[in-house]
Formats: sequence, structure tokens, C-alpha cells
Amino acid sequence: MARIIAVANQKGGVGKTTTAVNLAAALAAAKRKVLLVDFDPQGNATMASGVDKRMAKPNGCEVLLDEAPIEQAIVRTEANYDLLPGNGDLTAAELKLMDAIARESRLKEQLAKVAHRYDTILIDCPPSLHLLTLNALTAANGLLIPVQCEYFALEGLSSLLDTVKAVRQRLNPALEIEGLLRTMYDVRNNLGNEVSAQLTHHFGDKVLRSIIPRNVRLAEAPSHGQPIHLYDRSSRGAIAYIGLAGEMIRRERGHVAAAVHEHAGGVVAVALHDDTDETLDDIVDIHQE
Repeated sequence: MARIIAVANQKGGVGKTTTAVNLAAALAAAKRKVLLVDFDPQGNATMASGVDKRMAKPNGCEVLLDEAPIEQAIVRTEANYDLLPGNGDLTAAELKLMDAIARESRLKEQLAKVAHRYDTILIDCPPSLHLLTLNALTAANGLLIPVQCEYFALEGLSSLLDTVKAVRQRLNPALEIEGLLRTMYDVRNNLGNEVSAQLTHHFGDKVLRSIIPRNVRLAEAPSHGQPIHLYDRSSRGAIAYIGLAGEMIRRERGHVAAAVHEHAGGVVAVALHDDTDETLDDIVDIHQE
């Protein structure tokens, strides 16, 4: 069964969509079965995946309103991950669902129909904490928060964490913070280093070791409808997302091992780590080809 991870931050311009697309591609390159859900009405993840958001019919809107089967809406991308496209129709879907029963659980119900096909499902959320994001958080096991290393990085995080707390209490007790990802990082910038230190101080091991640097090639890739490892696999951005995929795989193994330990008294939990190095070697090999 897939681990579902929402990629969210209500602050725009922090590399949320860039992270969702390139993490999906890096995980797919590591032979993971991945579904990327574009749940942002801007449809940027759809376009960055090489799919024309204007021609994507059916899409996430019809799926959310139960007007089309999710299986018919999912498309295959050049980077070997599946995509549930999104576009401006999602705004209309959000409005139509305002008075619907169990409106926060619509996405969860739809993803349950295909979750058995995938190892990982990533949801690219809109830069807000409205109904679409609540749907994503209700469906997700984990929340990945991209944080730009700048002055206002911590601003709004408290609101997001308050929302997570409320979702846990009312809708999804299993939701946990997958990690905080430092993005657009420049080691030459003293302010960036200070913000990074603050994040580590406040959130400890919830801050991922992987860091996404500022990278021109990473910024150019979406305009070509390609993830970075297809556009320029030797760039610093591509290498960074390969590293992030490896870290996410290790964390996923940890979640599975913990669950097995809990249910089986720890007898077989260690066995689940046996193929971790092999999976990470696959990532390195793919990059070096």
C-alpha cells in the first residue's frame, strides 16, 4: 500500500511544486511506483511534467466531484511516474464541495481506489490552507514542508502546524510531519545559514538532511516540461533531488520497520532494512549512467 505524502506550505514561491515534481521523478528513477497528484489549480506540476493542463480531461476536478473514475484521469509521464493532472477546474470543484457531506475526505476516498498500485503518492498542494489542502492532509500519511531559507521562512509555519494539529484531532489522527526541506539554499548567504540554523534549533530531526540549492537549471526545467534529471541530470539541482529521494526511501523503510516492530515484537523488523542499500545504489547508478 502506498505511503501518501502531501507537499504543502501556504507561503508561495518556496519550491513546493519543484519539489513535488522532481521528487516524483527521482523516486521513479529509483524504480519506485509513483503517482503525483497535482492538486493546485495553477496546474504547474502538470505542465512541469510535460502534460498540457488545458487538454487534460478528465482531471482532478472530475475525480474529486466523482464525475469520472480516477483510473481514467491518470496519465503516464516521460519520467516514468503517473500523474493525476490539475488545472483551474479545481477551483470550481472546491466551490461545489463547500456544502457537500464529508467534503474533506473526497481525495482520500479516490486515492484508496488506486493506492495498491503505488509505493508512493505525492500530492502537490495549493499555497493556501483551504478545502483542497485539507483534502490532501486528510488523505496523507505524511506532510513534507518545503521552506525557503530567507527572512520570512518561519512566518506562516505556525499556522500550518496548527492546521496539522486540527486535522489530526478531527480528520486524520495518523498524519505526521514527514520533514522540513530547506530549498533555494545559498551557502554564501549568511542569512540563509542563520535561517537554516533556526529551523534545526526549533524542529530538530524533523529538518531533512537534504538541502535543495539555488540552481538556474532547476528553474529552467519546468519551461521545458521536464523534471530536472531529464533536463540536466548532472546539475546540482538534479543531484540534490536524487539525495532527497534516497533520504525519503530510508525514512519510509523506518516507518515500515517501526510498524512491523509494533505488530511482531520486533522479530522481523531488521529484515526490512536489507535492501535499503541496494535501492540507494540504484539511484546512484541511474545518475552515473
